[in-house]
Amino acid sequence: MTASRSSTAREARGVQVRTDENVLVVDLEDGRTIIVPILWFPRLSEGSPDERSHWELIGGGEGIHWPDLDEDIKVQHLLEGRGSNESQASLKRWLAERAARKAS
Repeated sequence: MTASRSSTAREARGVQVRTDENVLVVDLEDGRTIIVPILWFPRLSEGSPDERSHWELIGGGEGIHWPDLDEDIKVQHLLEGRGSNESQASLKRWLAERAARKAS
């Protein structure tokens, strides 16, 4: 990793998060705003508005955690245009567990 990329990663800190059925919006400490399709993150896409609104900043704003959805996203990955790297098998297990919890 180059020094400039390393310093960019340190500067990329989220301060506010919003979602709707189409996008994930992250406001950064330095005034930038990142907007990405929510479909990049299937767990967020599957989540209810209440579940998506229950988030917390982790690592001093370097990441975002959704406890109800068991989802973690690094702000730097958003800046790099990376979506979820979860395997289809893992996502299918999570969806099955989620359906079973809702059914009980």
